[in-house]
Amino acid sequence: MLPIRSGAIRLRGKSIVGKSPQQILGQGVVQVPQNHSLFPEMSVQANVELGGFILRDRHLVASRLRQLQQSFPLILERAGAKAGSLSGGQQRLVEFARCLMLDPALVILDEPSMGLDPKTRRTVFESIRLMHKEGRTILLVEQNARAGLRLSDHGVVLETGRVRLNGTGEEVLNHPEIGALYLGASTQQPERSGVGPGPS
Repeated sequence: MLPIRSGAIRLRGKSIVGKSPQQILGQGVVQVPQNHSLFPEMSVQANVELGGFILRDRHLVASRLRQLQQSFPLILERAGAKAGSLSGGQQRLVEFARCLMLDPALVILDEPSMGLDPKTRRTVFESIRLMHKEGRTILLVEQNARAGLRLSDHGVVLETGRVRLNGTGEEVLNHPEIGALYLGASTQQPERSGVGPGPS
């Protein structure tokens, strides 16, 4: 939505600079923002269905909703509840379901674990693994560096807007300088959680 000052933004080799948000959605790019973005007075189901607002085929919307109810049982169990009545972690899962209504190729997640307790964080990261397993590329911005890098095929460490380190998630976790600087303590032999082929 902001004009770029330099560089380029390409999707599948084609520039998406200057395209409207609706055009970018139509090309299979969705985002879950850092701050909760559900409509609190609307039902859980209505919030999820809004994710398919650019789809003209209502049968397709209903079919996608049924598929997501299987992947995220919460949205069926709490379908009629107001979204604002859910916990922070539950709201995040509803946001994940909503973004998947368009069956996107690229999912951009901005700090999805922020403010969540450890148990809920694990559920959120498991959902990210599931999205990736289904063939989606995930672009994950995450301050919980260890958890994010363990999910990642590719990791980039930024310092004041500049790339400080760039490599596989495992390489970044095991890099001695960056490990000590950004992750704290030792990064020896981290537990490896495999995720498929997308940048994370």
